[in-house]
Amino acid sequence: MKLLETYQLGKITLKNRVVMAPMTRCRAINNIPNDLMKEYYAQRAGAGLIIAEGIAPSPNALGYARIPGIFNQDQIQGWKKITEAVHEQGSRIFAQFMHTGRASHPDNMPDDAVVLAPSAVYHKGAMWTDQHGNQPFPLAKEMTADDIQNTIEEFVQAAKNAITSGFDGVEIHAGTGFLIDEFINPHTNLRTDEYGGSLEGRMKFALEVTQKIANAIGKEKVGIRISPNGIYNDMIPFEGTDEAFLYLATSLKDMGIAYLHMVDHEAMGAPHVSSTLKEKVKNAFGGTYIASGGFNGETAEHAINNEHGDLVAFGRPFIANPDLVERIRDGKDFAISDPQTHYSATEVGFTDYPTLEKVTA
Repeated sequence: MKLLETYQLGKITLKNRVVMAPMTRCRAINNIPNDLMKEYYAQRAGAGLIIAEGIAPSPNALGYARIPGIFNQDQIQGWKKITEAVHEQGSRIFAQFMHTGRASHPDNMPDDAVVLAPSAVYHKGAMWTDQHGNQPFPLAKEMTADDIQNTIEEFVQAAKNAITSGFDGVEIHAGTGFLIDEFINPHTNLRTDEYGGSLEGRMKFALEVTQKIANAIGKEKVGIRISPNGIYNDMIPFEGTDEAFLYLATSLKDMGIAYLHMVDHEAMGAPHVSSTLKEKVKNAFGGTYIASGGFNGETAEHAINNEHGDLVAFGRPFIANPDLVERIRDGKDFAISDPQTHYSATEVGFTDYPTLEKVTA
């Protein structure tokens, strides 16, 4: 299978073209990566590339309960154990930076942290907090010019911390209704300064974060994830979506970063993303393109063979299938995970899924 052949990603060699997509799992007690997480990632290191769950680059970036950070020494040391365990299995691992923006709640943040967004636009619905259960989203503070520059610098420092932690690179989360996506979307970006208004203005934050991280750690160690037509986190698809993401892909091509990771959330209820847009974005970017969204082994192989993607990311299948790559190789069915345990705090539904070999035994 071509899906299981090696692939050269910049200066690193991946043992196959299977990517473990980033997934929030909420096991980082006190926002510190731990030994339970180390076991989880080591179990799934059959993937050529693991993209770690969304990691907060700063206290202000913390949104969900028990998500890991990478802004203090305890967190850096915790991630070192995880990257070492993954590397011992011959896999590579990137850190995904997830600044949740308005998708946050003070109960999930330190006392001195602030819920920030490009504009003060309410997020409908509620967020889970361990202290008080589901709580309505607060109205985020509209970022000042200083807030924007400080946040960019927090991303850059987090990238340096990631390299210190042993990550092979970083992925910038610019989708799923989090901070960078909030700048891109005109429904959540009502600014009239240089970071809003026009298409170029709304893309400015994403591009500055990417360029400055590339300058700090090397462009070959930087990827980015986008999700056109996403509706997660109370986002609304906007007119001019195709134009916006083609502009972004073209700008990213000029930077020469490692990859563009485009996720199609149609399988999770989002509006259809046309194959035409996917192909145009892939061609406009010109570099390694990770296809993501609803794949199985057969459709992933088809995507690789037909040049719809250079790598293919699997998300939810990796939850219940630590041996996902072996199951793909042998043509075996995937186990199904229990959604009730996706975001709990224990090993249940996290590290206790058996391999097919153990099931058979």
